[in-house]
Amino acid sequence: MRLFRFGTTDNERPGVVLPSGANIDVSAFGQDYDETFFATDGLQRLAEWLEVNAENCPTVPGSVRKASCIKRPSKIVCVGLNYAKHAAETNAPIPAEPILFFKATTALVGPDDNVVIPKRSEKTDWEVELAIIIGKKATYVSKEEAFDYIAGYALHNDYSERAFQLERGGQWVKGKSADTFAPLGPVLVTKDEIPNPNSLPLWLRLNGELLQDSNTDDMIFDVPTLVSYISQFMTLLPGDVISTGTPAGVGLGFNPPRYLKPGDVVELGIEGLGVQKQTAVAYTE
Repeated sequence: MRLFRFGTTDNERPGVVLPSGANIDVSAFGQDYDETFFATDGLQRLAEWLEVNAENCPTVPGSVRKASCIKRPSKIVCVGLNYAKHAAETNAPIPAEPILFFKATTALVGPDDNVVIPKRSEKTDWEVELAIIIGKKATYVSKEEAFDYIAGYALHNDYSERAFQLERGGQWVKGKSADTFAPLGPVLVTKDEIPNPNSLPLWLRLNGELLQDSNTDDMIFDVPTLVSYISQFMTLLPGDVISTGTPAGVGLGFNPPRYLKPGDVVELGIEGLGVQKQTAVAYTE
């Protein structure tokens, strides 16, 4: 299945993309895509409900705003320096173990919402990433059973303010958590539709210029390794997001570095998971 959410920021609702390509409103199902949904076998219940009710669901116009494809999760866990070429462009050694940091869930927005350059920011950067959506509670999971705990995948742009991240005390979360810094979607694609998440082309363009062009096969730590590893240090709850790192081509890696300015347009995509488009705007009081 392909799940999405839509509507204004104060009235977001669940939707489904049918095999025909039609987008339908499944509010009548009675549950949004949140922790409770995933924890109570929501994907299977929704599939069964659609068999009976899909034809009676309203269509969602293409002009309607797309929201984050899941409702605010308990946490967004991110992986740093997880692409070999990205580590090289930032002059960082290949990590011996995954580098983990958090991103505030208040950063979540829709895939085509504006990205707001934070107050006093001079180094806002882009990062196309594959996101894993956890399907059930995961604690001390083995690598071999990791896929059993995955609900699906989504496209994520892990926006980063590099000065806040690297020059303000070394706490990466400060550079990752500004409002609008986590566009997620447009869809959550269930794992059955993505046979090999470790071999997906992904790309990002800035004002039409292709800057990131890679494949998840360049990841140092693959999808099951990350799920297993993270679960050794914390319990992953249903609906939690793991963002798996970005390939080479971020603004920080250029000489001189390149960062976003108001009016810039960022477009990105992952094969099978859709595309996003954000326009950068300045922070206003």
